[in-house]
Amino acid sequence: MNPYMQLAVEAAKDGMEKNLGGPFGAVIVRDGEVIAVAHNEVLGTNDPTAHAEVVALRRATAKLGRFHIPDCEIYSTCEPCPMCLAAIHWAGITKLSFGADRYDAAVGGFDDEFIYRIVDGTAESPLTQPEIIDEEECRDLFHRWNEKTDRIMY
Repeated sequence: MNPYMQLAVEAAKDGMEKNLGGPFGAVIVRDGEVIAVAHNEVLGTNDPTAHAEVVALRRATAKLGRFHIPDCEIYSTCEPCPMCLAAIHWAGITKLSFGADRYDAAVGGFDDEFIYRIVDGTAESPLTQPEIIDEEECRDLFHRWNEKTDRIMY
């Protein structure tokens, strides 16, 4: 078994056994060095974003002291959900390896199909028809951002 995936599996088992979250683990590696190991912490933190991949990203970026980590790769016990995949992209990671897929997750009660359908436009949600308010004030923030001489792009 891949040693990094083995660490992810062990992390998933640990979190699951402690009832901290679902059966998910993730490991971030740079140049053969393990930078972060994490498991799902949704139940332990009451944070719906505390998926294993997001927790691993938070740990890795804190350890490395930077938000962009394209020199890293991520191993996940399951195909990342849309939120996690987006976070992995935002971090600049270009190599992803996973074990189980989204259909295996659905069998375990973790079904993201509705989110995929919202994204591809084949499902409706109240969130796809939001109320747009205070546009001028909110748009002004981008003008202010563009005027900042010390802004850091990410």
